[in-house]
Parts: sequence; structure tokens; C-alpha cells
Amino acid sequence: MQVSVRDVANDAGVSVGTVSNVLNHPAKVAAATVERVQQSIEKLGFVRNDAARQLRAGRSRTIGLVVLDSRNPFFTELARGAEERAIENGLSVLLANSDEKQARENTHLALFEEQRVTGLLVTPVGSDLKRLHALRDRGIPVVLMDRQSDDDAFPSVAVDDVEGGRIAAQHLLDIGRRQLAFVGGPVTLRQVADRLEGAQNTTLEAKAALEFIGTSALTVDEGRRVGLQIIDRSPEHRPDAIFAANDLIALGILQSFVMEGSVRIPEDIALVGYDDIDFSAAAAIPLTSVRQPAALIGATAVDLLLQDPEEDDTSPNHVIYQPELVVRASTVRER
Repeated sequence: MQVSVRDVANDAGVSVGTVSNVLNHPAKVAAATVERVQQSIEKLGFVRNDAARQLRAGRSRTIGLVVLDSRNPFFTELARGAEERAIENGLSVLLANSDEKQARENTHLALFEEQRVTGLLVTPVGSDLKRLHALRDRGIPVVLMDRQSDDDAFPSVAVDDVEGGRIAAQHLLDIGRRQLAFVGGPVTLRQVADRLEGAQNTTLEAKAALEFIGTSALTVDEGRRVGLQIIDRSPEHRPDAIFAANDLIALGILQSFVMEGSVRIPEDIALVGYDDIDFSAAAAIPLTSVRQPAALIGATAVDLLLQDPEEDDTSPNHVIYQPELVVRASTVRER
């Protein structure tokens, strides 16, 4: 038989209201009474009906988190940062993967709305944010992650990806490379477009070449495919440096080159990735990468979600972190 709040109250010799306060507002109850009620809860095996409480409150104690690709360690680390900060605030995180598909993102958003989440942390697939506007208008707070807000409609936390593209390209130019290639896609992803823009601006100023090689996704498989295509070219038609839109693509390219053995890194082609996931430093040839503070982005997104604008109107609604270049053997061999 299911134990009720009234059963706990009777066993502890207190009112139902006191049990409710112990469960929801223990600071309002004397310490001795809290201890007595908790002993009754443990003895009777009481489990609160959180679903009913959520219906009464209109919100759950969960945050919905939608990322582009949960297989990417960058988003895994981002989710970890969000979860740790949420736990500090008595909340939990539900993770969903859009797989870079708009329809799938919409499905997750609809389910989270049905579950009455406290708020949403989203890395949007595209530039059309109408669905997010509608959710916000219906009272669900939304924070954009790994994506700068184009206006003040949503709080956001991201890294300056244009700057990230610039420092990656500048590093390749500084080590003497002049035939660069940018590998990544689809460019409908804002992150890819911004990184490409930064690289294009830098190579244009230096009067160097930048070839764009598109991919259908930001995955290791797509990196391998591009790597094999580059191997098939004659040496004089290959780039002498590659800037990949993320580390997964860069690692796929590196695998192709190492396995085939006909292209040497960095002697023939220098290679730079983006995100600086853990696998980058552990690769067969450690990968130079542009570092993003993934866990910090996730934690900051939760902070922005829980921020009360009426109580704290001095905190920024848009947080932009600066990227950092981490140089390893894929561009500069140690002597």
C-alpha cells in the first residue's frame, strides 16, 4: 500500500502542513521536528509524488538540454558542466540530441514543454528560432548555448567563433603555409559559418588561398572521407594546411593520412581542429586545436537560465568567452 503524507504526519505526531514544509521548506520548521518527520519518512518508506507536485507548481525540477550531437565529446562535457551547476541548485538535466536535424529538435522541444521543464538550454540547428520564441512567450525560459544571440530575444553563452577561425588560420600562416583548406559543414550551422568567416577574413588579408571543402556533418566519418579525397589528389593540388570545423573531422582526416601513409603531418599538411576534446591530445599525432571551455559554457547557461532579471539587472544576458589556440605536433613538431 502506498504511504501518504497523512500517514507520515500521523506517525510523527505533526500536521500534514508541517510534513509539507519539511519536504519543501525545511528552513521554516524546527530542527527537532524535521528530524522526527524524516525518521517517520524513512521508517514508513514514504516516496513523494513529485509528478503531482509539479502539476500544482506548474513546473518540474528539471532542465531540458538539446545539443547538436551527443556523440561529440564537446557536447558531453558541456552537458556535464550544466548538470553539475543544476545539481547545485536542486535541479536535474534531461539531455536530448537533435542530431543536427530541425524536425528532431522540434520533437524534443515539444516533449520538454509537455513535461513542464523549468527551462530550456538549446544549441539550435538553424537560424529560424520561431519555435523557441513561441516557447518563451508561453513562459518557458530559453538560453542559447554555443551560439551567440542575434538580438536580445534570448540570453546566450558561446565562444567567439569568428575569432577562433581567425587564430586557427593565423597560426597556419605564421608557420609558413599558404594553401589552406577549411573542412566542415553544413554551413547552415552558425558555428561552422562563423569559424569559416574568421579563416576567410584572415587568409584574404594575407593574400593566401583558402579552399572550402564541405561536409554533410561534423563527424569522424566525414573527416575520413575528405581525407581520402585529398590523398587521391596529386601532391601539387593538395592544400598544405587544413583547418577543420571541429576535432572530430580533424581526427578523421588524421586517421586517413596515417593509415594510408602517403601524406605526412605536419610536413606535407599541417592540421588544426576545433574544440580541444580529450582525444585531441591523445591522437597518434597530437592535434593542434582551438579550445572552447565546454563545461564552463554549460554551467554559465544554467546560471543565465536561473537569473532573475528583476533581482539582478546588472548581470550580462550574453556571455562570450574567448577561444584559445593549443599548439601540438599536428602543426609544429617538437625538436
